[in-house]
Formats: sequence, structure tokens, C-alpha cells
Amino acid sequence: MKIHFIGIGGIGVSALARYFLEKGHKISGSDLVSSEITEALKNKGAKIFTGPHKSKNLPKDIELVIYSPAVQKSNPELKKALKIKNLKLKIKILSYPEALGELTKKHFTIAISGTHGKSTTTAMVALILIKAGLDPTVIVGTKLKEFNDSNCRIGKSKYLVIEADEHFASFLNYWPKIIVLTALEADHLDYYKNFRNYILAFKKFISHLPDNGSLLINNDDKNIRKLTENRSPLLKYSLRQKEAKKLRKILKIPGEHNVANALAALAVARVLKIPDKVSFKALSEYKGAWRRFEIFTKYLNAKPYTLISDYAHHPTKIKVTLKTVREKFPNKKIWVIFQPHQYQRTYYLFDDFVEVLKNARVDKIIITDIFDVAGREEEKIKKKVSSEKLVKAINKSSVIYLKKEKIVEYLKKNLKGGLPTEASAKAGEVVIIMGAGDIYKLCERF
Repeated sequence: MKIHFIGIGGIGVSALARYFLEKGHKISGSDLVSSEITEALKNKGAKIFTGPHKSKNLPKDIELVIYSPAVQKSNPELKKALKIKNLKLKIKILSYPEALGELTKKHFTIAISGTHGKSTTTAMVALILIKAGLDPTVIVGTKLKEFNDSNCRIGKSKYLVIEADEHFASFLNYWPKIIVLTALEADHLDYYKNFRNYILAFKKFISHLPDNGSLLINNDDKNIRKLTENRSPLLKYSLRQKEAKKLRKILKIPGEHNVANALAALAVARVLKIPDKVSFKALSEYKGAWRRFEIFTKYLNAKPYTLISDYAHHPTKIKVTLKTVREKFPNKKIWVIFQPHQYQRTYYLFDDFVEVLKNARVDKIIITDIFDVAGREEEKIKKKVSSEKLVKAINKSSVIYLKKEKIVEYLKKNLKGGLPTEASAKAGEVVIIMGAGDIYKLCERF
């Protein structure tokens, strides 16, 4: 089958493209810019168009068009696909969540949902199933070392493990047998407008479970408890349960939030009757995911320092991530480079960002320009918020604004370097590059 993806560089869309590519279909796709994700797809045999979207990018005799939820109706490729369909020619047009939703109906689907922790929990569940010999197919919103730096794994069993994203209410297209609910707090208010609508979407999503389905919840989250208080049966996990102590010892990735993610994965494994011995072994071997507290040793003037790349972009996740950095490196100087993600998130959660960044126990914070998410911004909002306004509101000498292109030079002049070893805890510095936009590319420049 000939399949064309509009917005193929997105982390979710690209995973689905890889799935169909590995199933033997002829894949093409377009995105505004080239990235390591589009290059990886190209190397696998997909035909990739970069730059402004053009109607001529659609191949002849196209049978299926899948588009990112961020793609506007005015997109020339989508318009051409709709025109072809109106001519009653054989073509199917689906959004990414609609296409993934079709797969969930054909598999025993395990969906990981919530404001935070989706990617890591999805990865952990997948690796437990693999270790148990259940050979799942996996669609995850990050790249995993265990999948050869891919965000997709093709299995031969009935099991499908997916990260169920709530933005644009995408997850309402999915029909899982198991749902994990990791956390609930206000996000994506550009779409939902208020927290009540956000909660109602999750309520509708969990109603997709069949009568014999399983809902697993983080019982430490008050919003989840409130949402599910009248629901039965209910399976719960908590940092207060005894397994948390063991997980703290065996996990390679730091932070209490990751202990909670591991407990969620363990709960899924128990529903599937996977022995705890298998689960703990898989969790102990988990290496972490792309842009999820990835730790590197880098060099400046021949002196090494610690570099961390992290995806945190919501105030709560930033708070948790920076707390984890301080706990892991208690005596080191910590530099934070943060790129806010999306003008609308920055605007709606402005006060929360100010509070978290003002109270962070770090030595220096550099905030660069807000990442402009194509197709998801409102011009009137863009005029109301900026990184400069965020820095001004924080009002601390240790928090500064810098344009992205000036950050590397600034660090070269101010970062001292030094051995960042556990044996020399007082030496060395830590630089964490944080955000969900393209700020991670700075890691390559280092």
C-alpha cells in the first residue's frame, strides 16, 4: 500500500510511519524541517520531503494519507488528498490518532495515559513484556536504546503497548484493554481551555475500557483519586507500597517519579500474570529514554563536565527534574538551560513557571526563546508572553535570558569544567538542557 504522512517528523507520527514501513508498505512523508527522525526514516526507505508542504508531494495512486493532529485544514497536501477523495477515487484519509485507533481495535492494547510519565512507563511496560516473551508491538513517544534508537517495535503477538496522548483529545480514538493513569494536572489548555474539560476527556477515555478491562491508577495523585472514586474495579499503585523500596535500589534512572513509573509497569505485569522476578529484572536493566534525563560526559577545554538532556516542559515536571538533579549531584554547581515549549502553555501556566524556576535549587538558569509549535499557536497569545517577560517576573540575578545562538559561547566563557565523578563530588559542574522543543540540538554543539 502507498501511504503518505503529513508531519512525518513528529515523534508519534514517525513511530506509526516506521510501523507501516516495517510492515512492507511504501512510505512517503513531509515535514517543515529535516531532523534525525526524518533522516532515520529516509535511511529505512521512506521518501521524505522537507520544507513548505506542497500538493505535489503526494505520490500518484496514493491509497492512504495520515496527518498529524497539528496539521491545519488549509494544508495543501491535506487539501489535495480531500480533493482526490471527493472525486471518489480510492483513498483513505486519517489523522494520526485515528490511524493508531484502528490498530488498537485489532490488538490487546495497553494504553499509558496521564499528564506526566507516559513515555517512560510505556517503555518499562514494553520491556517487561519483551522479557516475559510476549513479543509486543510498541508505539512510544521517544526513542529507546533497546529498540536501536527507534520509537517503534514490531512484535508478532496480540499485544500492543502505546503512549496515549491527550492533546487534541487524541486518546479518545483508542480502545484499550488496559489503561494506566499516571498523573493528572492542568496542561494543553490551548485546546481544553480549563482543567474541568481536561478531566472530562480522561473520564471519557477510561469509559472506552470493556467490562473485563483493567484500570490502573496512581493512588498518590489526588486528581486521579477524585476522578475514579466511584469506579470499580480499580487497581492501584503507590510509592507507599513495599515494592517501592526495592525499585529505588535497582533502577538505573534516578528520581521518585521514575519509581512511580516502575510501579505502574509492575502493576500492568501483574495483570498479565507475569512473574515479579521477570519484571524486576527488566526494570533493573532499563537504560532510560531519549531526552529523559540522559546523562553524558562532555569536555570543555579538555576538562570533563556532566551534560543532561531532558524533555521536561511542564512546571511540575521541571520541578521534579531539577529536584532529581540536585539529589543526584548534591555538591555540584548546576546550570539549567530551559526552552519554554509553546506560547500558549507558557501563557496559561505562566505563574507556575515563575514559581518553579524562582525556587529551583540550582546555581544558574538560562531561559531562551519560546519554542513556536507550528499550527498550535495563536497570534494574540504570542504577543502577550515571552521568555524575557518570564525572566523579568522571576526577578533573580541567577536567572537570565539568552538567545539560543549565544548560549554555547556564554558557557564557553563561564563554565569551568572539572572532573564530574562521584569520587570527587565537590568538583565538576552539571549542565541540564531542558525542554520539549529543539533545544536538545545544543547537545550536539557541545
